[in-house]
Amino acid sequence: MLRKLLLGSLVAPAMLALSGCNMVVLDPSGYIAAQQRDIIVISTILMLLIIVPVILLTIFFAWKYRQSRNAEYRPEWSHSTRLEVVIWSAPLAIIIALGSITWVSTHTLDPYRPLERISAGQAVTPQNKPLTVEVVSMNWKWLFFYPEEGIATVNELAAPVDRPIYFKITSSDLMNSFYIPALAGQIYSMAGMETKLHAVINKPGVYDGFSANYSGAGFSGMNFKFHGLSEADFKAWVDKVKAGGDELSVSTYETLAKPSSNDPVHYYRSVAPDLYHDILNRCVGHAEPCMDKVMAMDHGHKAEGGGGADEMADMPGMAHHDAPEAKGAGSNAAAATGN
Repeated sequence: MLRKLLLGSLVAPAMLALSGCNMVVLDPSGYIAAQQRDIIVISTILMLLIIVPVILLTIFFAWKYRQSRNAEYRPEWSHSTRLEVVIWSAPLAIIIALGSITWVSTHTLDPYRPLERISAGQAVTPQNKPLTVEVVSMNWKWLFFYPEEGIATVNELAAPVDRPIYFKITSSDLMNSFYIPALAGQIYSMAGMETKLHAVINKPGVYDGFSANYSGAGFSGMNFKFHGLSEADFKAWVDKVKAGGDELSVSTYETLAKPSSNDPVHYYRSVAPDLYHDILNRCVGHAEPCMDKVMAMDHGHKAEGGGGADEMADMPGMAHHDAPEAKGAGSNAAAATGN
C-alpha cells in the first residue's frame, strides 16, 4: 500500500505538468511541419520495434534465470543460426528503412526547395504566388520585411492561410535560429549570409515563434506571434500596419539595431530602399562597402588577373585603405559568406 501511494505521488505531478503542455510539434498546422511530425512518429515506431523487445526479453531472462528457479542449464551451448538471423536481420532492416526515409525526406523537405504542394491533397498552382518575407534576427528582437507590401514589423508576423511563404533570413549581428513549430522546422540566421525557408500555414490561428539558439542576455524575450489569416484578414492586417506605422529609415534602423529586451510589437508603414539588402551585405548607411559588390569586383578582377585595388579604393568606406588592405577586405568578405 505504501509503495502504491509513493508511486502515485511521483506520477500524479508529472501527469498534471504534461496535461498543460501544448504538443505543437506533434499537432502542427502547416504542411511542412506535418510531414516533419510524420518522420518523427515513424522513426520512433521503427526504433521501438527494437527497444521494446529488448526490454521485454531482459525482464523475461531475469525472471526465468532467477536464483530461486531451476531453469534449463546448457553449458555446452555456443551457437544458434536462427538466433543470429533474428539478431542481425531485424536491426539491419530498421537501419535500411530509416536510411531510406532520411534520404527521401532530406530532399523533399529541403528548406531551400520551393513548395510543390500546399497540403496532401492540393498542389501548388501558378495562382498560388508565394508571399515573400525577409527576416532579420536582432539583439534581441525580430524584424520582418514585406517587400511586396512595402511594410515592416517588429515581433509580429502574419501570412495568409494556404499560400506559400518564402522566407529570406539573415541576422544583424549574432547567429540565431528562426523557429515557428506549427509552421516548419528551425533554420539559422547568420550575419552576412542568407538562409531560406519555404513553408505554408493551413489553419487560421495565432502561433508562437521564437529564437531557438541562445544568443545572450535578452534571449528569453526574443519571441513573436505568427498570425495565420484568411486573404481578406491579411489585407486588413497590411492596411492596419500602413495606417498606424512609422517610417523605417536608415537612422531609425540604426536605433532599432541597438540591443534591447522584450520589445513590444511595432509597425512600419514604409521602409528605406534596399534596407534588407544593406543589412544582409553589412553596409547600412554605406559606412562600409557592400559585401556583394566587393565580392563581385574581387571575383571579376581575379578572373582577369588583376587585383582591382584602385576600383575598390574608390568605393564608399574604402577611400582610406591602401591597395593590400582593400584587396584583403574583398577576400575576407568572400570568406565570411562561404563563397
